[in-house]
Amino acid sequence: MSKNLEALRANPAATAPAKDQAAKRPAAAKRRAVRRRSFDDLAIGAALPAIVLAVWQLAGSAGWIDPFFLPTPVAILDAFKELALHGRLGHHFGVSVWRALAGFLLGGGLGFAVGLLAGFYRRAEHLVDPSIQLLRMVPHLALAPLVILWFGFGETSKIVIIATGAFFPMYLNTLAGIRGADNRLFEVARVLGFGPRTTVLRLVLPAALPGILLGVRLSLALSWLGLVVAELLGSTSGIGFLINTAKQNSTTDEIFVGIAIFAAVGKAADSLVRLLERKRLHWRDGYQG
Repeated sequence: MSKNLEALRANPAATAPAKDQAAKRPAAAKRRAVRRRSFDDLAIGAALPAIVLAVWQLAGSAGWIDPFFLPTPVAILDAFKELALHGRLGHHFGVSVWRALAGFLLGGGLGFAVGLLAGFYRRAEHLVDPSIQLLRMVPHLALAPLVILWFGFGETSKIVIIATGAFFPMYLNTLAGIRGADNRLFEVARVLGFGPRTTVLRLVLPAALPGILLGVRLSLALSWLGLVVAELLGSTSGIGFLINTAKQNSTTDEIFVGIAIFAAVGKAADSLVRLLERKRLHWRDGYQG
C-alpha cells in the first residue's frame, strides 16, 4: 500500500485519468437529468391533448356527436391517409410551406433590418416608428383585399400578405432587444478598444438575442396565420385551398385535416426556435418555475 502511495506521489500524472473521470460524472449526471426533465415535460404537455382526443373519440363512437359536424379523430386520420396516398396532400403542403417561408424571410428579414436601424439610431426610430406603429394596428383581413387588388391572385399577393404579418413582431422585438442592452456594454467596448462593428457583433447583438429570438417565434406564428388568410381568400393550391375545396364538397373530415396540419406545423416551427433559444441562451439564469 505504501509503495503505491509513493508511486503516485512520484508520478502525479498517473492520477489525471481518475480526476478526469470524476469531473465527467457530474456533467453526465446533469445531461441525464436534463433529458429526464425534457421527457417529463413532453409527457405532461401531451396529456391534455390525449385526454381530449380520447373523450372526443368516445363521444363520436357513442353517437353523441353528429359526424357531419364533428368527425371523430379516427375518421380524420383516415381522411389524412387517403389524401396522402392520392398525392394531393404532399403537393398542397409543399406549396404552403414554400409560401410561408418566403413571406417569413421577406417580412422577418426586413423587420430585423429596420429594427437594427431604429435601435442604433434615434433619428431613424423617430422617422419610421410612428408610421410602423400606425400600420401595425391594421388587421390582416383589412389589408388582404387591397393587396389582392394591387397584385392580383398570384403568388406575389400571398407572399406580401404573409410578409406583412412577419414584419411587425420582428421589428418590435429587435428594437426592444437592442434598446434593452445594458449601457455598460458600450463602456466596456470603449475600455477594450472595440470599434463600432466589433461592439455590435460581440456585445450588443448577443445581449439583444433573447428579444430577437422572441421576434423570430412571433414572426413565424404570424407568417403561418397570414398564410391561412392568403390561401382562404383566393388560391388554387395549398392547405387553405384544400380546406376551401373540402368546404364546398361538405367533407368535414378533410377540413379538420387542413386545420390539424396548420396547427402541427406551426407548433413544430415554434418548438425549433425554442430549441435554438435553449442552445444559444443557456447562459441566462431566469426563473424556471
